[in-house]
Amino acid sequence: MAGERQARLADRIRVILAERLDKGLRDPRLGYVTITDVRVTGDLQHASVFYTVLGTDEERASSAAALKAATGLLRTEVGKQLNTRLTPSLEFIPDALPETAGHIAELLREARERDEAVAGLAAGAQYAGDADPYVAPREADEE
Repeated sequence: MAGERQARLADRIRVILAERLDKGLRDPRLGYVTITDVRVTGDLQHASVFYTVLGTDEERASSAAALKAATGLLRTEVGKQLNTRLTPSLEFIPDALPETAGHIAELLREARERDEAVAGLAAGAQYAGDADPYVAPREADEE
């Protein structure tokens, strides 16, 4: 029951923040931010907000600073729309998803290149011994 309430609250916070960020803040440092996940503690006092920023490392850093500066404003907005007795504190955490995806893509490219190299070696390969190394069963007429 409590886990369900946490999940509902987290989802609601994600929607409120996404809508608010879509309207924009007055901070020019804020880039194109996507809220990827929100996790609320069991006591509903704290929300960890995971986000990604499209752009360079510099744009990610400036967006992080903008979110940190706007945390109070965003928490007030969440409090107004939640209609709960207490508004959870917000902590913005950069989501490593894009970096992880880039790393996985790089690993897949490397694996594909190695597979192609192995296929190239196999194409010109010959058997080390006989083509059929298994001993054939004796025929009945040989006995």
